[in-house]
Amino acid sequence: MESRTFYLQTEAQTEALGKQLASLARKRDVFALFGTLGMGKSVLARAFIQSLVGKIEVPSPTFTLVQGYKAPEFDIYHFDLYRLKHPDEIFEIGVEEALYDGVSLIEWPEKMQGYLPKDVFRVLIEPEGEGRKVTITTTSEDKAKRLSEVVL
Repeated sequence: MESRTFYLQTEAQTEALGKQLASLARKRDVFALFGTLGMGKSVLARAFIQSLVGKIEVPSPTFTLVQGYKAPEFDIYHFDLYRLKHPDEIFEIGVEEALYDGVSLIEWPEKMQGYLPKDVFRVLIEPEGEGRKVTITTTSEDKAKRLSEVVL
């Protein structure tokens, strides 16, 4: 298991991390974004998406549960599972297609319980002083190598 930790003081730094993660994304990657309300999960996801598809409006999928975007090399699926009542509901919103055919950004991935794949970029965002501590963990050697290229 490989882990990298970043200390972010500003929203701009969170956006920069999102852009860096987007630059290393490959088809079938899953970015599981853990953290309480207000930690910056949506900020990171929005920067990730915009860096690959352009400066478009990226609404939080809180009510739709999922938003899709076409990037040059793959589709991006942005999930917000906060309102999910039961883990099985993920199949009603197309999670299988997303996991196999695109790149997935999943806010509140703990709501998936056992359905969350094991080989993901696990992104934990926690408060740290006036900013945030972001710990990104992966179990895959390939993902660890790509993660090592992130510099802030």
